[in-house]
Order: sequence, then structure tokens, then C-alpha cells
Amino acid sequence: MKKLIALTAALALSTSAFAGFQGNSNNGGFNGGNGGSTQNVSTVAQAKKAYDDTYVSLSGYIVNKVGDEKYTFKDSTGQIRVEIDDDLWGGLQATPKTKVRIYGQVDKDDGRTEIDVKRISR
Repeated sequence: MKKLIALTAALALSTSAFAGFQGNSNNGGFNGGNGGSTQNVSTVAQAKKAYDDTYVSLSGYIVNKVGDEKYTFKDSTGQIRVEIDDDLWGGLQATPKTKVRIYGQVDKDDGRTEIDVKRISR
């Protein structure tokens, strides 16, 4: 019986310790480095200066389509190319006069900066 209680206690302790590595929303995480996760990027100008893979939340307009799933996004601070997978639109219809919010990550590749959009809404 003592072995069963000891085993149960050990499992309970190891499970609660392991929970911290599962991305539990109640626990903290790394906040720093060049991943940019702590930056508050909310304009095109800031996104252009941000590190690769920095998360962004931008409000503005999609002004034109420039390729397959590639668009030009504009806010009051400038323009940037964005990639929006077809399945992310979810029925949303947008024109150059429709204000949208995009959520995504900065993608720096071959000297070009664009936004890899993860979600789009009005």
C-alpha cells in the first residue's frame, strides 16, 4: 500500500511539473531575443523593421492582388506584400475600400519583407 501511495504521489508531481512544458496558457514563457514575440507591431512601417517571424496585427486595406495568394496591403504608414492562403478568407469579401485586420508573421527572405497572414477579419 505504501508503494502505491508513493507511486501515485510521484506521478502527480511529475505530471504537474511536466504541465509547464505543454504551453499551458496559465504559465509564462520566453519573452525576448530576436524572435520579436514581445514587440507590439501594428503598422506596416514597424513590420518592415521587425525581425523575421515577429507576430503582427495590422489594420488597413488590401489594395490589389499581385500573384497567387499574394496581395499588397496598405495602412497609413506604407505598403507591404502579404500572403493570404485561399482557405483563410472564410467567405470574407474585400475590396480596396474594405478595412480589414490581418494577423500574421513577418517573413524576411531574399532581402524582401512580407507578411505571412494567419488570420484575416473585418
